[in-house]
Amino acid sequence: MSALSEVARLAIELCARASVTPDDGGCQQLVGERLARAGFTIERIDAGGVSNLWAWHGSVGPVFAFLGHTDVVPAGDAAAWTSPPFVPSQRDGLLYARGAADMKGSVAAMVLALETLVAEHPAHAGVVGLLLTSDEEGDAIHGIRHVVDEFLRRGQRIDYCMVGEPSSEQSLADRIRIGRRGSLHGHLRVRGVQGHVAYPEKALNPIHAAAPALAELAARRWDDGDAHFPPTGFQVSNIHGGSGAFNVIPADLRVDFNFRFGTATSAEELMRASEAVLVRHGLDYRIDWDLSGAPFLTADGVLRDATLATLRAHGIGQTIADTGGGTSDGRFIATLGSEIVELGPVNASIHKIDEHVRLADLDALAGIYRDIAEHVLLAVRVAEAG
Repeated sequence: MSALSEVARLAIELCARASVTPDDGGCQQLVGERLARAGFTIERIDAGGVSNLWAWHGSVGPVFAFLGHTDVVPAGDAAAWTSPPFVPSQRDGLLYARGAADMKGSVAAMVLALETLVAEHPAHAGVVGLLLTSDEEGDAIHGIRHVVDEFLRRGQRIDYCMVGEPSSEQSLADRIRIGRRGSLHGHLRVRGVQGHVAYPEKALNPIHAAAPALAELAARRWDDGDAHFPPTGFQVSNIHGGSGAFNVIPADLRVDFNFRFGTATSAEELMRASEAVLVRHGLDYRIDWDLSGAPFLTADGVLRDATLATLRAHGIGQTIADTGGGTSDGRFIATLGSEIVELGPVNASIHKIDEHVRLADLDALAGIYRDIAEHVLLAVRVAEAG
């Protein structure tokens, strides 16, 4: 441990805590105590068994915030790990542990970045902060969604938000996210008439009735996407009909499906078009919709400029900025009108057995995070002076 950097030490401390969502495992208390010693104000915004921490430094001006989560997905079969998932292990310059890459390594880098920044610039312009939740990997109801509702109620702003999700593909910062697709879930129930399979004329098979409609939904090209988002995608994730008896036509069919969509087609348009297909096929149905996040995009501006300039200064010249991947808690922050960029470690091992992160990347990430924040605050000071 003596040869490890400060960011590596903190990452190891965090990874040693088995914080499977929505359990925080004391991670936020550890972070809060560190940042309090550095002069930050600490606020807990817990709800519904979820831990949420908001730490900030400064009092006036635009707000730059780091966003992260301290919860992790389950480790799976612990015996399949080379070393225990919640006993951090170092091998060949890599830190192995559940959450090392997603995203306790990023959280450690953010903490060190903030400590360094305020030590060097105690009278910095604007406000810098860190927002953490233990509900990113779970239902995401009482985490950042709840915090944003509270921020809207009180008028708290976040102007610039750096999300620590593991965005990199092959090497650190070779890819950043400047937006995310929206996610719309459909929960469909098609009603039929139960009966004996030998007497189909006396029943109505909801599976047979729904199959052509589902085939049409799956085959349809919803849009062509645009410059920043790919075409809308439709996928069935669950389907169930019947009681398991081989000789009974089921009474109903239940189907779960999902749209991942950009800005070419709205959620409302997708819902209307889907239900039009169901009606045209004459289905007796009920559908419940769940919009878990709208698409968002950060156009050219202060945060994107600061991120790319900082990466170039750190010798990273080839960075792809896109909107790929799944959803993140950035979708909730976007409702505050924030500029959002996601930048974190290599994502090849996240949610897998033997999840790991390069220790050298964590050191580099702490410096990159600090310099991005400084770059943004300098832009804020220049704007205020001008």
